[in-house]
Amino acid sequence: MSEIKKIVLAYSGGLDTSCIIPWLKENYPGAEVIAACADVGQPDDFEAIEKKAIKSGASKAYIMDIKKEFMEDYVWPCVKADAVYEGKYLLGTSFARPLISKKLVEIAKKEGADAIAHGATGKGNDQVRFELTVKALAPEIKLIAPWRIWDLKSREDEIKYAEAHNVPVDYKSEENPYPYSMDWNIWHLSHEGDDLENPANAPKDMVYMVTTQPEKAPDTPEYVELTFEKGIPVAVNGKKMDALELITTLNAIGAKNGIGIVDLVENRLVGLKSRGIYENPGGAIIMYAHRELEYLTLDRATIISKNTLPINTQNSYTTACGSPRSAKLWLRSSMKRRRPAAARLN
Repeated sequence: MSEIKKIVLAYSGGLDTSCIIPWLKENYPGAEVIAACADVGQPDDFEAIEKKAIKSGASKAYIMDIKKEFMEDYVWPCVKADAVYEGKYLLGTSFARPLISKKLVEIAKKEGADAIAHGATGKGNDQVRFELTVKALAPEIKLIAPWRIWDLKSREDEIKYAEAHNVPVDYKSEENPYPYSMDWNIWHLSHEGDDLENPANAPKDMVYMVTTQPEKAPDTPEYVELTFEKGIPVAVNGKKMDALELITTLNAIGAKNGIGIVDLVENRLVGLKSRGIYENPGGAIIMYAHRELEYLTLDRATIISKNTLPINTQNSYTTACGSPRSAKLWLRSSMKRRRPAAARLN
């Protein structure tokens, strides 16, 4: 461990990642820890987060405003592709993590860091998203996942550790912590854990932090006109908007009208099933409108090809690929076979 001299940490400002800062310094003696927090549209106090990182032991803290890049380079391509996981999930966390990881790599290279650390647990998909992106962009950088190796097993353990290492603790919030694991960005808000792990339990009212519950939404309809150019929404009700203004506007409209609540027990990459409650008011409007636009414009053969290609691709990949090499060969031959259909879609 001693060969690692500088570590960039994906930092949120919460108890977990704040405890990771002194833990890294303890377990990698002499290493400098640099905190990096991504602003992807979550309603956080980033000035307070920066100060907390320094108080917790970080040598410096980066606050990265990546909302515009997130929407234009990650969300819009997924909208154009109708990318929806298992028929419901609009991928709010999934396509944010690669961008955050890319930014971590950029900071690591700028700072001459030896390693990147993250606070993802060993049970979810985030560990895979972070680590595969880093390995793809900078295979020479070491990865550290404290949650998979440290001895802190509970919230109480973390609070004791924080107190012993002068990490600021918000005791008011810790006395009555929000019981669910959340991920919040400008595209969505997700909730997991606690009583939601039982699919028989309906979500409590406290779950909904963005969207009005449908039974409490107005009974009068609200009509919205979306303008698309090359598969990307560019205007709401005739007013041209950039990506950030557009999604913010649609989030407000959708939230007020109880649009975009998803309750899904999904299959995780790591082999577990997980229930999530997702709030996607603006995203739900965009994806529905985009799908309707395709029904208006695509011919029958293209719609059939578009609807069956992902299914056939997944089934073929599952049966044909026994190794990374066979996966590459299969993908190469598959793309050659399916090029005419892809051309029609474009």
